[in-house]
Amino acid sequence: MTVDGLEESGTSGSERTMSREEPSAADGAESLDVESLPDRISSLLDGREVLVTGGTGFLGKVFIEKLLRVCPGIVRIYLLVRAKKGKDPRQRIDDIFSSPLFDKLKAERGTDLIARKVVGVAGDVSAPDLGLSAADRKTLCERVSIIYHAAATIRFDEELKKAVMLNTRGTRLMLELAKEVKKLDAFVYISTAYCHLEEKVLHEKAYPPPADPHKTIKFCENMSDEICNSMTKSVLGNLPNTYAFTKALAEGLCVEAMEKGLPVLILRPSVVIPIWKEPLPGWTDNINGPTGLLIGAGKGVIRTMYCDQNGYADYLPVDIAVNGIMIATWNYIANGDKEKSIVNMTSSSEFQISWAEIIERGRKITERVPLNGVVWYPGGSMKRSRLLHNICLLFFHFIPAILIDTLIFLAGHKPIMMRVQRRIMKGFEVFEYYANNQWQFINDSALEVRKQLNKRERLLYKIDGDDLDIDAYFEDCIRAARLYILKELPETLPAARRHLRIMYWVDKITKAVFLGLLLWTLVSYSDAIFDFLRAFLRLLNYSVVQIFNVFSSSSSQSPSVTPVIQDKSLI
Repeated sequence: MTVDGLEESGTSGSERTMSREEPSAADGAESLDVESLPDRISSLLDGREVLVTGGTGFLGKVFIEKLLRVCPGIVRIYLLVRAKKGKDPRQRIDDIFSSPLFDKLKAERGTDLIARKVVGVAGDVSAPDLGLSAADRKTLCERVSIIYHAAATIRFDEELKKAVMLNTRGTRLMLELAKEVKKLDAFVYISTAYCHLEEKVLHEKAYPPPADPHKTIKFCENMSDEICNSMTKSVLGNLPNTYAFTKALAEGLCVEAMEKGLPVLILRPSVVIPIWKEPLPGWTDNINGPTGLLIGAGKGVIRTMYCDQNGYADYLPVDIAVNGIMIATWNYIANGDKEKSIVNMTSSSEFQISWAEIIERGRKITERVPLNGVVWYPGGSMKRSRLLHNICLLFFHFIPAILIDTLIFLAGHKPIMMRVQRRIMKGFEVFEYYANNQWQFINDSALEVRKQLNKRERLLYKIDGDDLDIDAYFEDCIRAARLYILKELPETLPAARRHLRIMYWVDKITKAVFLGLLLWTLVSYSDAIFDFLRAFLRLLNYSVVQIFNVFSSSSSQSPSVTPVIQDKSLI
């Protein structure tokens, strides 16, 4: 059954994307041919030990899973982890690998693989000397041959001092460690395509940092948090946030080390979004990017956005980003292609999806796969007028939030809606800059390296979107967000659909009542409204006359100004 587009049942996007026809004999022969081809990317890591920072983050988790699953010859992965929330590094690693993300790995390679190949190293990128013990530092310098540095704070509103200590000084400390490594083949720095924001066309080359990285680090080391916070705007200049600023500084340090002979590879992925294909379609551990947008709109709490609906951002599914990292590392080391030492890992040169399309597709999908506890029927629109956007924020975000919080409080529970709206406003502060500006990313290196891959490598390390079904992908994202982020089990879907149908009619009835009251008010108070308009016109007429008289008084030759409004019936 459907009610104006609300479907009673829906098919899982993952079910659609994972379903396949029965293979034919020809397919089987082709599969054997593919299997006989070499996997040079995996072979590069045979017998190697690597160091990974940022392995507890979204990109880092997917990267480690891929290394363990497709690189059987890798000897060891050292994972730099700091103690957090009372948990030591080993406990944090255990928590990471308990995620459903690693279920496929455990099924294919055994449950003991992680314990054998992943070694937690206690350390902190933001601490002096990386917080490493002398013994751990010695081990890393003697055994590691590739360093993947992905650790960073990705909070765009992070305080300047903290962002500099982690993103910039942390990178300098990692580069110092890399200089001590005896058999280093590559220091792979995971940057971002959105760090040189003043460059509307980003080429695969080095750009001057927005400030001197060393002086900025020294300034933040010697100044208090309060002083750093008070000077943040002047330090950032035209850059919108500390994330872009500190990542650009870190790139400057990497380029400096590169020029001194250190084997540095800089990779610039764009906005990293949930898994497209493997190992778990739609999986993410955060609500950044379009996932948060879809959840907020699906819950009915985001109803207006200030952006150009025809604009677009550059997105990269995390599994594509991980494949790109592995391919770029192979090309840099095995092929000795030092010309491609800075690589833009982006997608908009091949396909673009506008903000309007994201919202429209997301709206249709959340009708099929609604979220639990929808506050209001999903709706709203994007605005190019800041004034109209702010009016909609007042009437459709803040006033409803206050009313709902009042009801929640009267029911004896803790109000939450204004807290949700404050988080949305924080997100808007970041979103609006990127949504109302446009960049072009040149990714020739990735396109050229792709041509060097054989058929097996193209299948194992997919970095193109040739068979991307956007609707199926978005549905996978929504279903995964329901399950893994919001903890909404699949069996709750029927109840969620019933609730959404109720909210659909509540929305329609409320709008009808509001319009009825508005018309009744206009009719009932028409005399008062016309009196107000007459008074407004008198004031306008008087003001115009006075302005013209002021300008005409300078010349005695000027004729007197008659009232602009001659029709006495109006006044």
